[in-house]
Amino acid sequence: QVQLVESGGGLVQAGGSLKLSCVASVRTFTMYKMAWFRQPPGKEREMVAAISWSGQHRYYADSVKGRFSISRDNAKNTVYLQMNSLKPEDTAVYYCAASPRESSGWGTQYPHWGQGTQVTVSS
Repeated sequence: QVQLVESGGGLVQAGGSLKLSCVASVRTFTMYKMAWFRQPPGKEREMVAAISWSGQHRYYADSVKGRFSISRDNAKNTVYLQMNSLKPEDTAVYYCAASPRESSGWGTQYPHWGQGTQVTVSS
């Protein structure tokens, strides 16, 4: 039904930047709100950013506000996460997730997940 494939992770020094991409194999990409989550080593998964189906509305976790930017290109079925001023505490596996656009709020259930991409920030 919905397949999500992330890319763009890697190793970067503190203060550097990375841009993650997530391509969705889905008939109608605009039927979904999209989000990025991350799971640091030994910690619980947390939502980093989310974007509405149109791209008009965005959510950011306090820990990444002003440093990360989420965007989407509906013509390419792709959502992006631009990460700037990276810190060692941003080290995590980053996951792309999709939820039907009519689901309520940013913290709703996300039924569809990618396999994750590792981001490692060295100090």
